[in-house]
Amino acid sequence: MRIEITLAKSSPLPPGAIEALTNELSRRITAQFPEQPGNVSVRYAGANQLSVFGGTKEDKDRISEILQETWESADDWFSGE
Repeated sequence: MRIEITLAKSSPLPPGAIEALTNELSRRITAQFPEQPGNVSVRYAGANQLSVFGGTKEDKDRISEILQETWESADDWFSGE
């Protein structure tokens, strides 16, 4: 399964945030889908978007929930230092 997340260029994140987000999402997605670990890619683009390749509709819905949970808990896993 391949997961691509694009973030709007108009809302830049602090230095190191994209790498930290990629690592945290990879960890959480692998924990939820151990039989098909995801290759997670996060990058800037024109708009926010989530794409899941090689998964079902239910997989995409669950990954969307994981993304939301990860984003909301950024204070726990991203120090910005």
